[in-house]
Amino acid sequence: MRSMRVELRFAPETTMPIHDLLCTDPDLERELILGGQAVDGVETITSFVYGEPAAYESLLEAQASVLEYDVTPTPEGFFVYARRELGPDGESMFDALARDTVVVVPPVEVRSDRTIRLTLVGHPDDLREVLELVPDGVDLDVRHVGDGVSTTGISITDRQREALRLARDVGYYDVPRRNGIEAVAAELECAVSTASELLRRGEARAVEGVLEVGP
Repeated sequence: MRSMRVELRFAPETTMPIHDLLCTDPDLERELILGGQAVDGVETITSFVYGEPAAYESLLEAQASVLEYDVTPTPEGFFVYARRELGPDGESMFDALARDTVVVVPPVEVRSDRTIRLTLVGHPDDLREVLELVPDGVDLDVRHVGDGVSTTGISITDRQREALRLARDVGYYDVPRRNGIEAVAAELECAVSTASELLRRGEARAVEGVLEVGP
């Protein structure tokens, strides 16, 4: 068995409506598709979206192929359960890159930079075949190939990553500290309390990630 971590980069004209909304709406950051299946021409998925649910729900309501959905808000975003009819090709997103001996391992990360990151596991020959199946308008980049599978729910949002980067740039993490949280808030153009919350959550996830992969 081999695993392959890949990134799919979409052109604007090949981006699906929900993904395009994640790329264009400032209230949405990214989506983690946690699982799904396709039965009798209907795909059912569950995911977590970082952001505000209003715009996402509006698009779901406007899609004729969506049969039903449910949204559950949380402090950081919202969970989505959705069922939709598949198109004329009858192909589920989870099946698009799969083969008899290749499976897509959730979560599938749908990002606001028009990319999707996912892990494929299967026989080496079939994994190589997948690389040749990418349609026009989509670029595929192999980010990692290994003998095992490593998945983790530890990740940070784009906004948290930006806050951490800006904090580093202004000297917030220098020893001694060159600038305080007020400088970070000014760079982010947000309230001090918001900047503090972004850093706190980003730092917590970063620490968890380091401990998760450590010895």
